[in-house]
Amino acid sequence: MISKRDLLSALWVFVTLNYLYCDLIGLMDSNLLNQYLTGNVEGLKVDESFLFFAGVLMEIPILMVLLSKLLRKKANCWANIVAGTIKTILMIVTLFIGKLTHYYLFFASIEIATTTFIVGFALRWLRQKSIDTV
Repeated sequence: MISKRDLLSALWVFVTLNYLYCDLIGLMDSNLLNQYLTGNVEGLKVDESFLFFAGVLMEIPILMVLLSKLLRKKANCWANIVAGTIKTILMIVTLFIGKLTHYYLFFASIEIATTTFIVGFALRWLRQKSIDTV
């Protein structure tokens, strides 16, 4: 049986790979690639500040892979709830920025479903009144 920590960590790996592969496919989209080369994508200026902010946002799920394995139950639950909520909201917001492609909608749906599940799973684990912390 897989532990709650291991499941949460695996879910963060899964969602991170989806984020990354969606971005990779976006680079294969010639319309987007041309915009990246100009530094302006769908009206967003892609500069050093934007890329730094994007890096910080991507560090959240990467960090959660580790934190889900290391944190004690209460801190673990809250970290997953907060991180999952942030990533879910941000993914929903991105659906309304620029032209929505089929591939982006596909990956975004998987990412939103996964981070929503993480939040629900962490909430259920937080409410458990057992001494089982795994």
